[in-house]
Amino acid sequence: MKKLLCTLSLVFSLPLFAYQTDTHIFKGKKTAIEKPVTVTLPDGYQNSKKYNVIYVLHGYSGNHGDWTKLTNIEKLADQYDVIIVNPDGNFGSWYLDSDIDKSSQYETYIADDLLNYIDSEYSTNRSKSGRAITGLSMGGFGALYIAINHPDQFAAVSGISAGVDVRPFSAEFDLAKVLGSYAENKEKWDSIAIINNLHKIAAGNTAWNKGADTLPIMLDIGVDDFFIEQNRALHQAMLKMRISHDYVERPGIHDWHYWNKVIAYQFLFLTSHMAP
Repeated sequence: MKKLLCTLSLVFSLPLFAYQTDTHIFKGKKTAIEKPVTVTLPDGYQNSKKYNVIYVLHGYSGNHGDWTKLTNIEKLADQYDVIIVNPDGNFGSWYLDSDIDKSSQYETYIADDLLNYIDSEYSTNRSKSGRAITGLSMGGFGALYIAINHPDQFAAVSGISAGVDVRPFSAEFDLAKVLGSYAENKEKWDSIAIINNLHKIAAGNTAWNKGADTLPIMLDIGVDDFFIEQNRALHQAMLKMRISHDYVERPGIHDWHYWNKVIAYQFLFLTSHMAP
């Protein structure tokens, strides 16, 4: 009997989560891209309340279901009382509007079609203060690139193990399908590197000049990740330009063990810059 009581005590001491995760298919009005999106609603979700939304992008070769299948990200919806949105980036779109493949317009799909769809289907805070974006690897690049180029849409951004400068990887990750060959399209490859987009946010992102265009940024990467040198170079460039940001290196490599471990830190950072 004593053993049974101890077992019951252990069970009822565990935290309870009541989030709701569903997957929907929708067709973008601007891009005509038709893809599934996984949405997690927090416990007690109600239409009378306006919820902040965090968009979380998957990496190369992944899909909309990766985050919910391979991590415990859904629990963060309850912890922070936010809606979590996991879109599908079509395996290797790099979340860019491709000049090579006109059907692959994933920057517009995320920044326009997806945001409008989520705002129309759920009770959301539709202002900049109510949205944030993050992602891993290809998705980390996508989150940074989209937020920097649409600073009126997101309150904060973080990139996890992000491919912030893919020029050294021109023969990998299906990049040529999106950008064309590096030899023939060098200007395009140069233009999408995050380090070459910093001027777009520098004016409003210093400690001395914060305004409506301020974009809090966090970079988080494992010390043994193959993207580490590009992240370090980006960090140094941001320091030289006096762009306020958080930069974290932790023990780890480019894998789901690392991403499952650090996603909670991203939510802590992102929600700290969103509407209360």
